[in-house]
Amino acid sequence: MTTQKTWHEKHHAALTFGGRVADAVAKGMGSWRFIILQTVLVVIWMGLNLVGFMFHWDVYPFILLNLLFSTQAAYAAPIIMMSQNRQNERDRLHAEQDYKTNKDAKKEIEALAIKLKSIEVDKLDKIIELLQEQKNNSSKKPL
Repeated sequence: MTTQKTWHEKHHAALTFGGRVADAVAKGMGSWRFIILQTVLVVIWMGLNLVGFMFHWDVYPFILLNLLFSTQAAYAAPIIMMSQNRQNERDRLHAEQDYKTNKDAKKEIEALAIKLKSIEVDKLDKIIELLQEQKNNSSKKPL
């Protein structure tokens, strides 16, 4: 017995390794955990460089730290955009699937409405027929 895949399963199966990595990076960088961790690392970086008596690897104004942030932003922006493009594609596929489902449902509802109408007409015809028979039977009886 084979089960048909949903649109979401098909989309997930079609993701490339790069797509999965981009989604994971975007998910990680878009979290409070990342922001808190990065803030802690920056505070430690600055603290060690400000109070370090012997060795300052990145003295104030922290040019190396700025370079690291610039590099991070240069790589993060396109990766996040790739993930957003994939999200847009997934949303488009979802909308198409919803549209197809709605079209099929509309056809089924229209078919049911036609069937109900024909059943109603058949019942009314039978009622009229029974009334005619009753009228004919009552007019044949002698008074």
